[in-house]
Formats: sequence, C-alpha cells, structure tokens
Amino acid sequence: MNAGRAHTGRRRNEEARRAVLDAALRLLADADGAAVSVDAIAKEAGVGKQTLYRWWPSKGAVLLDALTDRAEAAAPVPDSGALREDLRAVVAATFAGAQRAPVAPALRTLVREAAQDPHLADLMREFTGSRRAVLRDVLERGRERGELPADRDLDLMVDQVYGVFWYRFLLGHAPLGEAEAVRLADSLIAQGS
Repeated sequence: MNAGRAHTGRRRNEEARRAVLDAALRLLADADGAAVSVDAIAKEAGVGKQTLYRWWPSKGAVLLDALTDRAEAAAPVPDSGALREDLRAVVAATFAGAQRAPVAPALRTLVREAAQDPHLADLMREFTGSRRAVLRDVLERGRERGELPADRDLDLMVDQVYGVFWYRFLLGHAPLGEAEAVRLADSLIAQGS
C-alpha cells in the first residue's frame, strides 16, 4: 500500500492507475484460484473502491487492463523486416512473458475464474484476441513481403502458436522456452514453403 500517493480525484492519475494494475496482478498471483474482490484490489492499491468503479466498469475490466498492460510491455511488436526474426521474437516474448511472476499465476487464476464468470470470459476473449491480432500482423507483413505464400491461412498459423502456448501453459507437460519458440516459429514458416 502506498500512503504517500497524491489524491487521485476524478481524473485518472497514472500513479494510482499503475498501483491498481500492479495490486490486481499481485492479488491474483497470490489468490491460488480464489476470487479477488474489488475491495481487496482497492485496499492493496491504496485507493478507494469508488476509484476503481469510476475508471473501470467491472473487476474483470481491471484484471484485463492489468494483463493487457503487462502483455504489451513483455511482448512488443517487432518489425525488423524479416518474418523469421519477428515471428521468433513474438513467440519467444509471449512464452517468456506469460511465465513470469506475477503474470503466470494471475493468468491461470483468470482462466479458472473465466470458466465460471461469463463477463470475465468475454474479457479474456478480448485479451486473447488482442494478442492474436499482434501475431497476425507480424504474419501479414511477412506475407506482404513475399515471405509466406499468398494462400497461407494466417489465422490457422496464429491458432497453432496459441494452441501450443495454452496447452503447455495450462497443463505444464512440456517447456515453453526460447528454444521451443524458435522451433515453433521455424516450423510455421516451413509449412507449405
């Protein structure tokens, strides 16, 4: 809790916003599958509950904003001009970013909660859709440069990346390291070349 933060008032204060997003992820990471309340997020962030409701329409929106913020920082969109390099970078950053604390346990908790909460499930689809769009853009640029055949199904390629990711992330049966990211990226480029 940060007692020294300036009063937030009606305007969104970036310091308070950051405190809320960080608090939400910390609490999710420590929740071990239990629901995280708006009261708990507000208390941990050192803001009033009304501040959260003024800035976000729901607890799920706070959690989505926190995950999106971390995902964008952890997995920026490269544009080196070479599909192989960009694809490797995005897949490796996605794998690595999702496994760091507090994101990994928070993401697992959100997946569990989304199975019981239709609104949160919608927000998770929005979050995963935004991450899919980043990867699809990388593939589209590669296709425009002639690095992929024009008839390649980019959505299927995106599904292959995230299928491997979610399967390994949720079940933990195999690693999601940089070596696996490179092999997956290279295999996608090699298909149908």
